[in-house]
Amino acid sequence: MNVEITSKIMDITPAIRERIESRFDKLERLQVPLIKPHVTIGKEGQTFVVDATISIPSGTLFAQASHEDLYAAVTEVGQKLERQLNRHTDKPQAHRSVRSGKEQCRTDPVDA
Repeated sequence: MNVEITSKIMDITPAIRERIESRFDKLERLQVPLIKPHVTIGKEGQTFVVDATISIPSGTLFAQASHEDLYAAVTEVGQKLERQLNRHTDKPQAHRSVRSGKEQCRTDPVDA
């Protein structure tokens, strides 16, 4: 998968690029087209901060993670995006049905 990766603090090594692309390959298995995935790597103090943005046909997903280990932060961002995609794909089927299983109440006129 072609992921745009930018870093404010260091050069992107092939190992880092491989780890990020493998996490995004796992996201592609969820049958949602990923449009323009972008990852930004930064550092605040001693912790790495990884931001990821993905456009999908019905919106945009964003995740951020910080950890002392860069690879752990990348893994955490991937897990957050995976949860968001699962929620995005499963929720319309689970919660948007029109009164499925519930009986609709009818009011009959009452003679007074």
